[in-house]
Parts: sequence; C-alpha cells; structure tokens
Amino acid sequence: GGDEHFNAISALHKSIRGSDPEATLYWLARMLEAGESPEYVGRRLVRVASEDVGLADFNALPQALAALQAVKAIGMPECNLALAQAAVYLALAPKSVTLYEGYNKAAKTVQTHVSYPVPLHLRNAPSKLLSSLGWGAGYQYNPHCPDGAPDQTYLPKELLGTTFLGAASRDASPSV
Repeated sequence: GGDEHFNAISALHKSIRGSDPEATLYWLARMLEAGESPEYVGRRLVRVASEDVGLADFNALPQALAALQAVKAIGMPECNLALAQAAVYLALAPKSVTLYEGYNKAAKTVQTHVSYPVPLHLRNAPSKLLSSLGWGAGYQYNPHCPDGAPDQTYLPKELLGTTFLGAASRDASPSV
C-alpha cells in the first residue's frame, strides 16, 4: 500500500514508455497479483495510450479502452490477460508525446490569456437575429471545398499563428 502503490504504477508507466514489454508484464502482474484494482490499472493504460503513444499509433487508445471495458465486463482474474495485452501493445507501440505537449501548451494559453471571443464565422447562428448580426457569416463547409481545405482561420485573431502541435498538426492523420 501507500508509496508502493504509486511506485509500482510509476514503474509500469515508465516500462511502457521505455518500450520494455518484459518489465511491463512484470510490473502489471506484480500489481494485479497484489490485489491492485484492475480498473485503476485500466484507467492508467488509457492515460498512457494518449500521453506516451499518442499520435504515433491511432490503435493504442482503442486497445486500452477495450482492456478497461473487459475489466468492467468480466473482472479479475479473467481480465488480467486483457490488461496484459493492452499493456504489452502500448510497450511495443511507437511513442509520441506531441499530443501531450500540445495539449499542455493549449491549456497554458487558456490559463494565461483572456478568453478571446469566438470568431463570428465560427459561431452558431440558431436564430435570424444572430444571423443578422453576422454570426456564421462567411463560414466555408470543408466537404464542399474542392481541396477540402478552405482558406479560413479557426483560432481567435489574437492567437493567429500560434501553434500547439507544430508540424505534427499537419502530418498526423489516422490511416483509413
């Protein structure tokens, strides 16, 4: 209990981050066999999938969520292999912290700047009054644009040019 609980989850997380499937299995088994909540472990795997694998493997999050669902559906000891499968998958997956770092940059921007108004063309205009005030005016619907990328901005004007993901925001797209 106590510190060992946090030490073990830290070791599991860092073993996955370090791409060591052997250590991953050891720390996972050590936690589960000691009576750790499998739901807690499952939730942590969901976090690892987004934090450490992130945009490098779009199947990581569904793998972790499937393991968490298995925990809820069948419980211990049957869910131990579902957790092991997800944990080893995450350990073997390529890693990217671009999403993690990008979200943190966006959150810091939100926390340190005033709430800039939503640009008029991005606002919903559910009434004629709001439409007459310019809400939604000039918005270009992407699927109707010839190249799928209209020439419009999406950030408040005060933040134009700000990047949170860097080059990854243009490079990362799920494979279909």
